Amino acid sequence: MTTHRKQLEKYAELALKKGVNIQSGQGLIINAPIEAADLVRIITAKAYGKGAKNVHIEWSDEMVSYMKMKNAPMSILENFPKWKVDALEGMVKDGYSLLTVYGPNPDLLKGIDSERIAKANKASGEALTTYRDYIMNDKVTWSIIAYPQASWSEKVFPDDTTANAQKKLWEQIFSITRVDQPDPLKAWEEHNETLRKAREYLNSKQYKKLHYKGPGTDLTIDLVKDHIWHGGSTESEKGVEFNPNMPTEEVFTMPHKNGVQGTVSSTKPLSYGGNLIENFTLTFENGIVVDYTAESGKETLKHLLESDDGAKRLGEVALVPDESPISQSGHIFFNTLYDENASCHLALGKAYPTNVKGGSSMTKEQMNQQGVNDSLVHEDFMMGSSELDIDGESHEGQFEPVFRNGSWAIDFE
Repeated sequence: MTTHRKQLEKYAELALKKGVNIQSGQGLIINAPIEAADLVRIITAKAYGKGAKNVHIEWSDEMVSYMKMKNAPMSILENFPKWKVDALEGMVKDGYSLLTVYGPNPDLLKGIDSERIAKANKASGEALTTYRDYIMNDKVTWSIIAYPQASWSEKVFPDDTTANAQKKLWEQIFSITRVDQPDPLKAWEEHNETLRKAREYLNSKQYKKLHYKGPGTDLTIDLVKDHIWHGGSTESEKGVEFNPNMPTEEVFTMPHKNGVQGTVSSTKPLSYGGNLIENFTLTFENGIVVDYTAESGKETLKHLLESDDGAKRLGEVALVPDESPISQSGHIFFNTLYDENASCHLALGKAYPTNVKGGSSMTKEQMNQQGVNDSLVHEDFMMGSSELDIDGESHEGQFEPVFRNGSWAIDFE
């Protein structure tokens, strides 16, 4: 067995045991590009070996997606197929886990009319609301891992041949997800423990507000009452521990939908809808984006913000130290799964109900009264750097350093 094959085997094992934590008798949905067939077959074999009752693959193909977005009539783009909704809803209602193998081309839809992309995204968002609720409420276990498709690899390493670019990106993925360590499962247990200490400290503080200051950023964010910080592993509704993102370096919680004031500047490109949005700023008043700029991708940013009313508000605030392995790699990955774990970030759109006490059982009206944002979208964007300072403000008006120069200012030991 080659070294690369051994690494793929370890990666698949990690995704199944620490990612979705597949249980005997459970089904598994895998969303994956056809380029990743080698990895998907290994995962599938291992899943059946662990007692999975069924493994359902949702294949995708970049070029087919491009051709559809470019050529299909708008009536097709605006109507997500009901048969697919019924199938996906049926599986998650039956307790299927969901594993996404992710590595899209960030420039795939460059040049395509952004309105066509926006309408297709809105249609799928509306149609898959129930399916997404199962995931965002942790009713099922779910996880996202990366696969270095050729187009993504070439974007990260533009001066290399495709083969060398993919080889280099695999090396980065194996290192960052701890697959290259002697015992990746144990390494993840230790990493989860580090993130547990951070989230428990922040949960004990229950800050009223966070104050951000950095180049181009002067922002205040109110946190909802009874907010909950998560990070690392979490538990499903049935009490099964899993890791939603691999890699993950963040702890995150919920901002109050009406409590964001000031301006924030991005520090890494945002890949959205097959296009890149670069060097952008957002200005908030009473939680709503009232102004924005972008050096490139401004039209794409406009369509993102106009997805619905909730897309103009924040649904997540996440803290990531600058010394994270992804940041220290020195690469921009043009991929949210990786770049969000290199940098403090925020998310436009829907909040995770699990980030507030009792959120998973709240009605939409109760969540609205609590300040929980709702939207068809949830898009993370990176705004952290080695120059970012963050202060936590208590309900008594006292300030405490949380981040200084992009790193934790708190000793969790």
